[in-house]
Amino acid sequence: MRISIVAVGRARALAAGIEDFERRAARYWRFESIEVPQARGGTSAEVCRREADNIRARLRPGHLRVALTRAGRHYSSLQLARWLERLSIGPERGAHFIIGGAFGLDANLVEECDLSLSLSPFTLPHDLARLVMAEQLYRAGTILRREPYHKGRD
Repeated sequence: MRISIVAVGRARALAAGIEDFERRAARYWRFESIEVPQARGGTSAEVCRREADNIRARLRPGHLRVALTRAGRHYSSLQLARWLERLSIGPERGAHFIIGGAFGLDANLVEECDLSLSLSPFTLPHDLARLVMAEQLYRAGTILRREPYHKGRD
């Protein structure tokens, strides 16, 4: 199954950690990291709209769209792993995990998504959200293969 993280902007401060966990996640999934350019100029709503257009242009048909937002559904690591397992045997070809830029995601794009998922009720910098999502995809792979990385019971 294909899984991608679609993120606005380039990884900067946490680039090494992001690359490490994205490489690890690729052991378990047909993984792709997609960076779309940050929009500049205009109101926050205009920036979000332009970034949403850039994101839509990179999404593959037949893939579930998962918006990463503070207000989204909360999954434990085990719940995410089980959800990905069910997804892998379903009709979808894969999943896009979408991370917005400095102003978040355009409301219309979030509505178009199949699922809204929260990594935390905190507002996270997009580099940190990308690092956490990549690590959770790696963790989900280890859970499903019963490898020793995940120590939690949840």
